Amino acid sequence: MPFTGFGEYAVDFFDGLEVDNSKTYWQDNLPTYRTDVRAPMEALLAELTPEFGPGFGEGKVFRPHRDVRFARDKSPYKTHCGAVVEQGRGGGAYYVEVSSAGLRVGGGCFHLQPDQLARFRRAVDADVHGAELERILARLRRSGWEIAGEALKTRPRGFPPDHPRLDLLRHRSLYATKAWEPDDTLHERACLTRVRAAWRQVRAFNEWARDHVGTSERSRR
Repeated sequence: MPFTGFGEYAVDFFDGLEVDNSKTYWQDNLPTYRTDVRAPMEALLAELTPEFGPGFGEGKVFRPHRDVRFARDKSPYKTHCGAVVEQGRGGGAYYVEVSSAGLRVGGGCFHLQPDQLARFRRAVDADVHGAELERILARLRRSGWEIAGEALKTRPRGFPPDHPRLDLLRHRSLYATKAWEPDDTLHERACLTRVRAAWRQVRAFNEWARDHVGTSERSRR
């Protein structure tokens, strides 16, 4: 089925889940999740993957259950529904998420394993590739994207204190996000246009990550 927007009660569903993150609430509202959240997200991803997947990665909708084995917060369910097109975590990702806060999209290096981090820093250190990344991030900022990610407070070992891209070298993850509060577009086919346009803007960042960071050796074992 073609994507026609998220359901009328998608935002209400997550509003309720934030208040009552319990199995009882989940079971009572499971039909709403399936029809207003999950099915539209699967349809959205199905329409976007043919453009963004080839030569990059596969699309998937994340499961709604949280991994609480090592978490202090034992809430069983995620308060958002996310989907991604990627070849492996860290090497670039086209991300989309719906929640009570509305719509959010993202791209870049969300999680870097040690081997990926080493390649990321080598690329940032190189004048050609590092300067290219700076230009990519500057364009995204001008287009309303927020650049974020975990970063060291001190400089990483082996790099001089006057390195021209020291702020980027400090990063242990680096990604871009853009968000929209709940509006009529969320429930219309125009939401597809919004996500597609955003993913096209972040394409250069994802391709840089794919080419210079790639997937982790751990994921290939």
